[in-house]
Amino acid sequence: MKTVIITGASSGIGRAAAELFLKKGWRVVATARKTETLKDMPSSEDLLVLPLDVTDNDSINSFVSIIEQENCYIDVLINNAGYSVTGSFEDAGEEKARRQFEVNVFGLMNITRALLPIFRQQKNGTIINVASVAGHAGMPAFSLYNASKFAVEGFSESLWFELRSFGIKVKLIEPGPIKTDFYGRSMDIALPENSPYFPVLNPAIKRLNQMGMVGLSPERCALTIFRAAKSGSYRLRYAVGFSAASLIFMRHAFPPALFRFSIRKVMKVK
Repeated sequence: MKTVIITGASSGIGRAAAELFLKKGWRVVATARKTETLKDMPSSEDLLVLPLDVTDNDSINSFVSIIEQENCYIDVLINNAGYSVTGSFEDAGEEKARRQFEVNVFGLMNITRALLPIFRQQKNGTIINVASVAGHAGMPAFSLYNASKFAVEGFSESLWFELRSFGIKVKLIEPGPIKTDFYGRSMDIALPENSPYFPVLNPAIKRLNQMGMVGLSPERCALTIFRAAKSGSYRLRYAVGFSAASLIFMRHAFPPALFRFSIRKVMKVK
């Protein structure tokens, strides 16, 4: 039986992935900062629920110790934990900027680093990092989130080279708008109404919320993750859905000025 570890499995894409892998007969190690958020997961002998805060070294060390005690072969690590600071860079301040990178970038790196010795000993395994189209194209009101996802893209691409000789695959999942609580609970708004940026960026945030309401389901994203996990290829990037693939294509095919003009129109930014 194959084993997958999923960070941020309490809701959205992580939860959908955990449930899908269980249905497909995998052993699932589902993690969250608060394990009570996973109490309503389907009952299964193949499900192991563990606490994990990817920003806390003690939490990571305890988690890895349990995994080592379980003495199971780890086939796949899915780095899904993340959230978005949305609003203006100036209003967000240093604390929010650091927190954005602590979770989305350094947290991802921390758990990957902690599990790499196991993968290297196995001489096999797959690391799947859930990125975003925001790792390809800057968006208004997303400066910090964009920066974190650009970092995940660059880190993953370089890591692909570092780990290939050990038989370890690195893959990127790149969804566009997904109908999850990313636009609610998982979004930290940094745009007070008295901000000079409010009339500029508030229409863009509303537009983002509208796009999220009609986006793909988390289950659709989970299917792409599962396909990447099963694949024996060293393919790096997996866009999720037509809109994500189209945006990524336009970002690299259009003249930069034309692409930025298109984004301004779509996001209703002057």
